[in-house]
Amino acid sequence: QVQVVESGGGLVQAGGSLRLSCAASGRTYSTRAMGWFRQEPGKEREVVAAIRWSGGSTYHADSVKGRFTISRDIAKNTVYLQMNSLKPEDTAVYYCAVSRGYGSAWYEGRWYEYWGQGTQVTVSS
Repeated sequence: QVQVVESGGGLVQAGGSLRLSCAASGRTYSTRAMGWFRQEPGKEREVVAAIRWSGGSTYHADSVKGRFTISRDIAKNTVYLQMNSLKPEDTAVYYCAVSRGYGSAWYEGRWYEYWGQGTQVTVSS
């Protein structure tokens, strides 16, 4: 099993920045990718960004390109999401997840097995 714990959410004004962290523990040797997803009340979950564990290639959703950056620290089994130029529409619960294997569209949530409890990000206008 893999345990996933997010941290770093909070309340910030529009234009501000936040950095989310996600630490994985347990059977992390099988990690192939980690990702950040978000969900607003009444809406479907959407992928924000993802990173492959080997090689470090990344995916960022169009809505966050140029503002958010995903990165990883393999030694710490940790992934980060640096969020700059935050907008009110970025308000959501942000979830971190771990994938042990994937096919096409590797950043899609269907490939991610282990999920954290989520951390709230609120951006005020």
